[in-house]
Amino acid sequence: MAFKLSSRSLGRLAGVHDDLVSVVERAIKITEVDFTVLEGLRSESRQRELLASGATTTMNSRHLTGHAVDLGAWVTGGVRWDWPLYYKIADAMKQAADELGVAIEWGGDWTSFKDGPHFQLSWQAYPAA
Repeated sequence: MAFKLSSRSLGRLAGVHDDLVSVVERAIKITEVDFTVLEGLRSESRQRELLASGATTTMNSRHLTGHAVDLGAWVTGGVRWDWPLYYKIADAMKQAADELGVAIEWGGDWTSFKDGPHFQLSWQAYPAA
């Protein structure tokens, strides 16, 4: 079963680094769980809003430079937050990144503030611009 990115998801990839866009585009074709792009490039004001609400813990987000995306599991017409779904999306993202030779990090692998929807280009391979 192959999924495809909606026009809204494609629009939300505007300003995201080409390598990460390629990973997302490959992952949607091989994932077991459909997903939508929730956010890509983020403004400083949006980041401040998220910091104030506790949805993030940093102003040093890879979203600010277009080096990160948040993906939401899309099930029966809506976003679901069940962790098992995000492990499946992460499997597809990691496989796609390996196939394309792109170094990524998944927020679900972090030891603190686990962030299942979050994927970013590796700081080592893609230092801040």
